[in-house]
Amino acid sequence: MAEKLDVDICVIGAGSGGLSVAAGASQMGASTVLIEKDRMGGDCLNTGCVPSKALLAAAHAADAARQAGRFGVRVGEPAIDGEAVFSHVHRTIAAIEPNDSVERFEGLGVRVIQAAGRFTGPQEIVAGDCEIKARRIVVATGSRALVPPIDGLDRVPFMTNETVFEQTAVPEHLIVIGGGPIGIELAQAHASLGAKVTVLEMFAILPKDDPELADFVRTRLVEDGIDVREGVRVTEVAGTDRGLTVAFDKDGVAETVDGTALLVAAGRQANVDGLDLEKAGVEYSAKGITVDARLRTSNRKVFAVGDVAGGYQFTHVAGYHAGVVIKNALFRIPAKADMRVVPWVTYTAPELAQVGLTEAEARKQGGDIRILRWPFHENDRAQAEGETRGLIKAIATPKGEILGCSIVGPQAGELIQTWVLAMSQKIKIGAVAQMIAPYPTLGEVSKRAAGSFYTPKLFSERTRRIVRFLARFG
Repeated sequence: MAEKLDVDICVIGAGSGGLSVAAGASQMGASTVLIEKDRMGGDCLNTGCVPSKALLAAAHAADAARQAGRFGVRVGEPAIDGEAVFSHVHRTIAAIEPNDSVERFEGLGVRVIQAAGRFTGPQEIVAGDCEIKARRIVVATGSRALVPPIDGLDRVPFMTNETVFEQTAVPEHLIVIGGGPIGIELAQAHASLGAKVTVLEMFAILPKDDPELADFVRTRLVEDGIDVREGVRVTEVAGTDRGLTVAFDKDGVAETVDGTALLVAAGRQANVDGLDLEKAGVEYSAKGITVDARLRTSNRKVFAVGDVAGGYQFTHVAGYHAGVVIKNALFRIPAKADMRVVPWVTYTAPELAQVGLTEAEARKQGGDIRILRWPFHENDRAQAEGETRGLIKAIATPKGEILGCSIVGPQAGELIQTWVLAMSQKIKIGAVAQMIAPYPTLGEVSKRAAGSFYTPKLFSERTRRIVRFLARFG
């Protein structure tokens, strides 16, 4: 006999968004069921944000050793223990796992069902031996690596972000197909850990970021010895005695590159298969589930959050979505997701961060804009730490309304948060310019860039005339 459950909320998927909804709903008094067919914590904990940043930490440590000589500290070329590096990655996952565990969520009052879930009706789901009827349902099944239809790819071993962290040694020559954030982060990490790396990208690397700032990252990749091939079309993959060869076309010229390992980082696709969404009347496509501003699907009793909702694919967006859904599902507050101020960071060296409009997007929208810039080499803390290559570029209207900000440089992911707060709270550029920034900090670049908004007026001939006039009165 199947166990029948009648609950307030049923969540399918225990990634970042699903866990946040389940924890919040249960602690606010709603009877909650959480369904997960694989590992708790989802992509972020197991195959995404956490392991990639742990690998990057090891890579940065290796780079720090190589560069220590510029400070008068002689270390030499570091010895890389690949097995120990990937052990560090898994220790990091293990340290965070208890926060996302079945035991923790059951302790919060959530009924956790470890099985695949699928719809059997508008508000009905079956998972394992359980039949669930829920007042509200939240689909949080995330996304997975997209595997492009490349000839021969199905006949050679290759990695995605879901398997790359299972390595026990750094490969001799890693070929990366895809120059987005995932591909570029992992390419640089492997290069810093001693691998030869080739990146093959159909368009330009980091295409969603400001091209001027992305070029800082491109320059660093080349300096790190990474062979970056842009504007290429991969045509075939074949196995060899030593690994594999990848054939590609650039400007009509056929070329090949040989490697020992292959990483496919060519995008993501929403996890909608096997859910039987049709039985719930939920509309979807290959890009994900269709939702409105309140994250409701075509079935108003069903919500979708995170990657499967077809928008920005970031952990912090899934967490934000969870808050919007809880307001709607539990409190009937018609909260809407405001996606205008979504930041993202690519954790390369240097880091690349963005919120709001880029310069190109702002110009495309039309209207008068001001481009505010400040280079890191004008920052005293950057000079002291020998990390002077970087730039902040903020976009504002003539009235001081902030439209966007791009930062490339050390700690860009931390620095962008000033601009995220300003934009989300509709704080004008003057407030950023007038804040007291502690000295010496990298954060001064934000204050300096904002202050440049007033430079044309402050140091104009009109201002000088006013000062000379007032000086006459003693």
